[in-house]
Amino acid sequence: MRELRAGLWYWQAPHPDWTPGERWPREVSSYAIDDGARLLLFDPLAVPNEILQLAGDREAVVVLTAPWHERDTQSLVERLSIRVFTPPPDTADALIQKYGITPDEVARGSPDLAWLLAGDRGDAHLYSAGDRLPMGVDAFLGREHNDLVLWIERIGAVIPGDTLVDFGRGLEITSGCEGA
Repeated sequence: MRELRAGLWYWQAPHPDWTPGERWPREVSSYAIDDGARLLLFDPLAVPNEILQLAGDREAVVVLTAPWHERDTQSLVERLSIRVFTPPPDTADALIQKYGITPDEVARGSPDLAWLLAGDRGDAHLYSAGDRLPMGVDAFLGREHNDLVLWIERIGAVIPGDTLVDFGRGLEITSGCEGA
């Protein structure tokens, strides 16, 4: 874990579902921002204890840059009863188009955040590119419609989601980032 500036942390951890041959790196990034009133956890995985201790004195919130970044979100919701802000998961049609799978293979759509969106656990808040979250986070279109780049103006921080990840094709900046 590195404190990039007072109240802004960055760390990496091995993704639990990673296997050799994945098109994404084994180590994935998470961030935390302590603004004095809230503790914002971005794409949380293996949140360091020093960060979790802050949650006792602040309103803790999970903010996902993409629904497939749910990582440790469920355990944090169960442990801390916190709100979750997330872009919407892919629809069944989007999964068919994106991965070339059949309607039978996709069943009822994306499994991402199904536990949260069912409404029986957690407090889900969907957001999209162009939205401003109540904690002062602006969302911009990233690599995909539900893979967003976040801007926190008051501290000058950008949370890039997967937009700047090299998925084995070289770094690709999508046209969705124009004007952002």
